[in-house]
Amino acid sequence: MNQRHLAIVALLAIAALPVATVRAQDNVLSSPADIHSTVAIRKAFETIEGLDEFNVERLIEMTEIPAPPFEESARAADLLSRLKVAGLTDAYIDAAGNIIARRAGQNSQQTVAVVAHMDTVFPAETTIEVRREGDVLHAPGIADNTRALVALLSLVEVMERHDIQTRDDILFIGSVGEEGLGDLRGVRHLFGPQGVKIDQFIAIDGGATSRVVVDGVGSNRYRVEFLGPGGHSYGAFGRAHPHQALAGAIARFTKRAGRISKRGAKATFSVGRIGGGTSINSIPFSSWMEVDMRSVDPDKVAALDRALREAVQYALKAENKRHSEGAPLTVNIESVGSRPAGLGDRSSSLVQNASLALQVLGIEAELGASSTDSNIPISLSIPAVTIARGGVSRNAHSPDESWENIDAHLAVQSALLLLTAEAGMIVAPAQ
Repeated sequence: MNQRHLAIVALLAIAALPVATVRAQDNVLSSPADIHSTVAIRKAFETIEGLDEFNVERLIEMTEIPAPPFEESARAADLLSRLKVAGLTDAYIDAAGNIIARRAGQNSQQTVAVVAHMDTVFPAETTIEVRREGDVLHAPGIADNTRALVALLSLVEVMERHDIQTRDDILFIGSVGEEGLGDLRGVRHLFGPQGVKIDQFIAIDGGATSRVVVDGVGSNRYRVEFLGPGGHSYGAFGRAHPHQALAGAIARFTKRAGRISKRGAKATFSVGRIGGGTSINSIPFSSWMEVDMRSVDPDKVAALDRALREAVQYALKAENKRHSEGAPLTVNIESVGSRPAGLGDRSSSLVQNASLALQVLGIEAELGASSTDSNIPISLSIPAVTIARGGVSRNAHSPDESWENIDAHLAVQSALLLLTAEAGMIVAPAQ
């Protein structure tokens, strides 16, 4: 963070508007519509819109700090510094690598968490340099999920500047391990034995501003590896062939899983990676695949799981029956990820307020399902939603990922309404 940006953020944190002293008998607002009508929130909305240009510069800076899977420490250190400069001095890195910054409430009854994951899907060797094409910014990870970190920082800054006080404690969190084989390890830690108290969970990790994720799409992920003696393609012909077993397993699994996916709740499956072999004129000694299966219905995930295991065992037996010499094949099935599925409570105040916050801004909420950090609290029956990061995101998880600042402020404004409604915004009678 350069000196100019430090100065701007510091001014945001300390240049608070004059407000009346809050007393114990002052009102606590929990309706997005009522909160929207207050002077402090109207001023905050103006500030959010005024941050647009600065946030674009900040987005570029933060995107170019690599955060590959399991290596989020550099970005974590940067986020921690920015949160402290913004005014949250009660901030630290936990045992999992999450950044946790507490903004204390005045009479806390619960804790509301606002979470944006810091990691990207791109490996450490990926070159990350933001490229501008008109108003569009291109770079791996610029939208998913660096823009969400910028939105999270904006929430802190406007609450500090306009002295927006809440009844309940708020935790602003940068999580690790949301993507891929990270398997939600950051949020698992938050809700584990060494975690923190969280009663309401708001993740920022979505594209369209109107979309609110209320259901968790569960997934099982496996690495399947067939192993054999290998050998020369001509001289050892007749030995069991790992690649041919793998092909048979994929074909059978695709047929069986396809039938499962055609009925009931949406269910998906994908063989995302395959590998193995040493040369064109060799029988491979190893052949492997990585498989992803998903559904919002735990029973559908379980059915896909059974289909995969049956297909693998069927292919193993078929290939071993075919071979005429050498040792038979063996197979290893290793779990490399499991995200719990679950249906959120649409009647909860969190889901209702998420919809109402958008409605106040003239946006019709679209409730849906996805696989995000919210999966963990949803599976534990803790109210959780995932909301938009703002702007227009394109080509997520690709080298040509991009983000465009089209009405990006709306997502931050709706997030502020939701957060203050859930945490209870304290206002003096004059407001």
